[in-house]
Amino acid sequence: MSGKKRFLLRLDPELYAVLEKWAADELRSVNAQIEFLLKSAAVKAGRWKGRDGNKKGDS
Repeated sequence: MSGKKRFLLRLDPELYAVLEKWAADELRSVNAQIEFLLKSAAVKAGRWKGRDGNKKGDS
């Protein structure tokens, strides 16, 4: 079993259509696209920390 957390996400159908197209353009599943976008936003906000405790991108 995967170590990833599962949860239900309700989205506006128009937003889902945008995400579906965007994911297809980047050869990802919608789920992977949403995860990519959330991680990108967390990095940009300075909130994403790697497994070693350092923020992603820090040396």
